[in-house]
Amino acid sequence: MKLDYDALLELVSEMGFRLMFSGAEIYRVEESISRLLQAYGAERGEVFAIPNCIIVSLTSPMGKPMTQIRRMPNHGTDIYLLERYNDLCRSLCRDTPPFEEALAKMREIERTHKVYSLPVQLLAHFLGCGMFSLFYGGSVRDGVCGGVCGMVICLCLALTSRLGANLFFKTIAAGAASAFVALAFTAVGVGQNADSIIIGALMALVPGIAFTNAMRDIMAGDMVAGISKAAEALLIGAAIALGTALALGLIQLLTGG
Repeated sequence: MKLDYDALLELVSEMGFRLMFSGAEIYRVEESISRLLQAYGAERGEVFAIPNCIIVSLTSPMGKPMTQIRRMPNHGTDIYLLERYNDLCRSLCRDTPPFEEALAKMREIERTHKVYSLPVQLLAHFLGCGMFSLFYGGSVRDGVCGGVCGMVICLCLALTSRLGANLFFKTIAAGAASAFVALAFTAVGVGQNADSIIIGALMALVPGIAFTNAMRDIMAGDMVAGISKAAEALLIGAAIALGTALALGLIQLLTGG
């Protein structure tokens, strides 16, 4: 059967897009697309990916070049989706089903994907940030306050996301709001150590996965992608510091301290 290069290009581009949108590393995206091309019998195919763009190029047996470019929107990391798409990619390379069937399987993963509700996310932030406050030397009361500050961060991120703010300003707003609440708890005597509360809550904003993926991309030889992601992680770190400093400075200005 004659290979439909247009359908193949659409399939591999869609798989690469979904992998990257789920938070996959650059080398994983490029390798997955290359393996799909080989599995379906494309003799000449190239892929180039950076954090905000995927370019896939094929050359048909008649020498006709075909290219598709996919622009990546802002995204985070979803381990569940990443694992499902990675497993699907391996399954497609092994079985090579028809293109429509493969695309249908991708859509089925998206359709059955469950996103945690806001109350569940608030509970997770409360437990995670509260434990971090205890880890950094805070008392039990500091742990509770840190958990509440984590919930403030969750609400702030949800609100700013609906308003369409970018990641930098979302992080500044969340860091500032969390620090304000932490200082308020300390001022009224509910919290004991403002430092432990603030640091514990801010751990919800630390870009640990982004920085780790950046190092993995650099070690894999994808310097452009790695440096770009590392710069993004450092920018988020600067936003965390800026938001916290903003809250601390305003409190000192208002209290005359």
